[in-house]
Amino acid sequence: MVEKKKASVDTASQALFEEAVNQGIRTAFQRYEQQQPQCGYGTLGLCCRHCAMGPCNIDPFGKNGPDRGVCGADADTIAARHFDRMIAAGAAAHSDHGRGVVEVFLAAAKGEAEGYEIKDEQKLLQLALDFDVEIGERDIKDIAIEVGEKALAQWGQQEGEVVMLKRAPLKRQKIWRDLGIWPRGVDREIVEIMHRTHIGVDEDPVNLIMQGARAALGDGWGGSMIATEIQDILFGTPVPVLAQANLGVLKEKEVNVVIHGHEPVLSEMIVAVAGSKEMLDYAKSKGAEGINLGGICCTANEILMRHGLPIAGDFLQQELALVTGAVDAMVVDLQCIMPGLTEVAQCFDTELISTEKRANIRGTTRILFEEDNAMESAKAIVKKACDAFEKRKGKKVHIPNEKTDLVAGFSHETIDYLLGGVFRSSYRPLNDNIINGRIRGIAGVVGCCTPKVTHNDYHVAMVKHLIKNNVIVLQTGCSAVACAKEGLMLPESAAEFAGDGLAEVCETVGIPPVLHMGSCVDNSRILMAAAAVVKEGGLGDDISDLPVAGAAPEWMSEKAISIGHYFVASGVYTVFSATWPTMGARKLTDFLFNGIEEKLGGKWDYVNDPIEAADKMIAHIDEKRAALGILEKKKERVLMDMAMRRELDAG
Repeated sequence: MVEKKKASVDTASQALFEEAVNQGIRTAFQRYEQQQPQCGYGTLGLCCRHCAMGPCNIDPFGKNGPDRGVCGADADTIAARHFDRMIAAGAAAHSDHGRGVVEVFLAAAKGEAEGYEIKDEQKLLQLALDFDVEIGERDIKDIAIEVGEKALAQWGQQEGEVVMLKRAPLKRQKIWRDLGIWPRGVDREIVEIMHRTHIGVDEDPVNLIMQGARAALGDGWGGSMIATEIQDILFGTPVPVLAQANLGVLKEKEVNVVIHGHEPVLSEMIVAVAGSKEMLDYAKSKGAEGINLGGICCTANEILMRHGLPIAGDFLQQELALVTGAVDAMVVDLQCIMPGLTEVAQCFDTELISTEKRANIRGTTRILFEEDNAMESAKAIVKKACDAFEKRKGKKVHIPNEKTDLVAGFSHETIDYLLGGVFRSSYRPLNDNIINGRIRGIAGVVGCCTPKVTHNDYHVAMVKHLIKNNVIVLQTGCSAVACAKEGLMLPESAAEFAGDGLAEVCETVGIPPVLHMGSCVDNSRILMAAAAVVKEGGLGDDISDLPVAGAAPEWMSEKAISIGHYFVASGVYTVFSATWPTMGARKLTDFLFNGIEEKLGGKWDYVNDPIEAADKMIAHIDEKRAALGILEKKKERVLMDMAMRRELDAG
């Protein structure tokens, strides 16, 4: 039996985990325990079932067991193919998200999607310049249509280059071109991975990993970056907002609608509908005092960043949210949706509503979302939730008290503005404070959560250690949710948790030491921030020169592998914890952890301890500072009196 304190460091999750156990309700924590011991061959990346001659496995100890699969593939080939397919799946997930967003944007520009409008015209014009769209005196809708058409073409493009990679530093662009890994089109590189990893095609581990880099770049600097930009244009570029996080945001006397998944095109409509007089009146007719919206996973981050709506929880809290008995409807679209939700929902009066044609969740109420009837779909969903509240009214609920304030909304543009001010927005103050040593470096800590380790423990421990050592942390996804619940995303937290230098900068600027930059697709914001730091000058001429590092301490999905690989391919040292999928392939693992740096300037690492991992990130940051000649903190400028001047003259 899993102990509640070993399940999670979050006390709200501990209480609901215990409640689930008492009621005999299974969640991911119990199912993980039931899976023990998990397949050792699969954990090490040494199991191959890509053809019907298998499944084949390799002896990890190189003794008496097989050293080749039936086809002759060795451990490094098998693990590299598996790793590449993880990249392909992760890149497909985020990039297909981006495609869907662009399709809605194009429909809105043509006037075919009621309820959607262009909210950030300035960003639209900037994107138009990226795609060589003429601006002149043209109508904004005509510009938007052409931008949408050219953006959508990035997925099916067969030749040429994915446009957004030109935002990277010039030296980085040259590295990609010289290596032949500049993606031609988002879909093409994913398809090529699937072809190369088919039996009898590519068996060279290095060649496979470089194609993985090409597909990952098509995700990070292509599909994901386009998704972030288009979402900002449609829904507004985030600015700092005050909100709350954790399951205590649920309200007993209101209709609780939890939106879970990754597609903001629907959640934006639910936000608009839930606040309407029509829906509020309907909720009150069912005995509710109002309608309370909260998010789970990356949809939580989307509605948080743009509307200040509360985060109910992260990936491992999705079932626990239902255990409260207070969720009237959970609305799911795609990615990170546990099939186990249906089993938990059946124990309560929760309406589990699925909205995506690409993701049929058995046992749910289906209300399919289409952009041409978005408002009607949203109304139907909110009404279902109100009807469920009427059934729940008067029943016992278990809403934890825990909820923590946070400040989110730190887009690349917001950071630029906050650092420099409205008249001189600039990354110069950040660069100067890295150079003078107040800020040691920058860390991107992102990713999921997993029952393989104590829930949220690795995220929180790593981030606290980094900021204590004057490393400013940028976060997205469930990692951001974990640290928000811990109170690390408030400006005043710098005085308590950050080192003296970082705390001084945070106090001066008025920002937290941990910056919430959005959902997992918004990792592209971190890429743009890194490129902006290079462009500002004084810290080298490539991302690989910067004192930066990345981490996913509790990663779970294939998306995390794609994200990590496009950061490595962009020149960033990237460390994962919890588990690593190639440990049984020694040569391949050595290439990923060492040799790949010679080609890409970045490399992978795996350390299954959050403090040790953070120390390795800090050591890497110090190495980069030494190479730039800024390892030692510069002396503070001192105003000299006459006596001090005479002493200097005498010397």
